Amino acid sequence: MSINSSVAGNGAASNSSTTILLGRILLSVIFLLSGFGKLTAISGTAGYFGALGLPVPTVTAVLVGLIELLGGLAILVGFQTRVAAWVLAIFTIATGLVAHTGWADQMQMIQFLKNLAITGGFLLLASSGAGAYSIDAKRG
Repeated sequence: MSINSSVAGNGAASNSSTTILLGRILLSVIFLLSGFGKLTAISGTAGYFGALGLPVPTVTAVLVGLIELLGGLAILVGFQTRVAAWVLAIFTIATGLVAHTGWADQMQMIQFLKNLAITGGFLLLASSGAGAYSIDAKRG
């Protein structure tokens, strides 16, 4: 008997899928809350984006809110997970580079490093897939 079949016989596949599900839940929470917050306070979000110098701040606020909300939902339920993880990985790095590069301020450095860590989680998810407890797995 190989080591892999021995491990699989001990429930490793189930444990892995449970861990991936937990990771998906934890990664999605910040995006669901942030996207919902942006979409329900468009004028405030647009004002902040305008202050950052982003173009067409209201349109940008809506687009960013939708990326966060729909991307977070896709990660949560495991739908098109690899694609959603890549989109959110790129989005998260871009957000860090646009909004959190004032590294002389320790809080901005922490926010940037948080974005790097979240990106790492999305890259792992893009590589591993959504696991057994997902829409992706049910669709084959």
